[in-house]
Amino acid sequence: MEQLEIAIAEIKEAMPGLELRENEPMSEHCSFRIGGPARVLAIPSDVTSLSKICCLLKKHKLAPYIIGNGTNILFPDEGLNDLFIISTAKLGKLFMIGEDAIYAEAGVSLAKLAGFAQQNGLEGLEFASGIPGSVGGGVIMNAGAYDGELKDAVESVVFYYLPDQSLYEMPHDNCAFGYRTSFFQKTPGCVILSAVFRLKKGDGEAIAAKMRELNQRRRDKQPLNFPSAGSTFKRPEGYFAGKLIEDAGLKGASVGAAQVSEKHAGFLINRGGATCDDMLRLIELVQERVREQFGVELECEVRIVR
Repeated sequence: MEQLEIAIAEIKEAMPGLELRENEPMSEHCSFRIGGPARVLAIPSDVTSLSKICCLLKKHKLAPYIIGNGTNILFPDEGLNDLFIISTAKLGKLFMIGEDAIYAEAGVSLAKLAGFAQQNGLEGLEFASGIPGSVGGGVIMNAGAYDGELKDAVESVVFYYLPDQSLYEMPHDNCAFGYRTSFFQKTPGCVILSAVFRLKKGDGEAIAAKMRELNQRRRDKQPLNFPSAGSTFKRPEGYFAGKLIEDAGLKGASVGAAQVSEKHAGFLINRGGATCDDMLRLIELVQERVREQFGVELECEVRIVR
């Protein structure tokens, strides 16, 4: 704690223009709308500022906790007094490279990225138009939907490696993308800064029509009117998590204000005022019931901060 306070004071002095929020409620920075106050949340406006913060923290033997748009994360109710949190939400550069590639920084939303691709007549990211995450988090977990995954479009990734405070560019073949995983998820200390997406030329109207179709399917099948983190569990091999949960009789089951969605059992939602404890107990209930009835272990897809 003492080192954290010293580091905060030094960063304030060294970076007077930095957006630094103290005792910031993390419920405002995640799609679950759950979480107590963080001692400090820094929101750098560019890559240079982010790397400077990391360098100053390392001087005090501290590592930051990195978040993006918070669409796949659950924060504790009691808050976080011993973490220096950095959000990449303002890393928003987005532009074309040549005729068929897009450069996007970590804070660009996947919906904006997909829309930008469509506006430039590029196909291959239609599936991402309704995923409520950002490029950084999407690359880390190889986000996907409707038979599409980011790995199919990523050409290279630039990341900051905290242990040696260096920048690296990694080509697609070294990223070790798999189902909801990547090299970056398996390697602690990687901070995604940007990615290049290589796409195919297509018809802009046809691309837009496909995006509308997929987004309508989302609206029809998913509980988008309640706070959630999307699909709570990874798809077990040979099964669908939502079907297992529904067949276990858990559709609509609740713990406090946390509930298994009645619209899609793969979504655990906050009906209003749910606590982290409510959600964790509901996750455990679902896992236990599915294990007992079907012998299948559901792996949580949500990142739980403890």
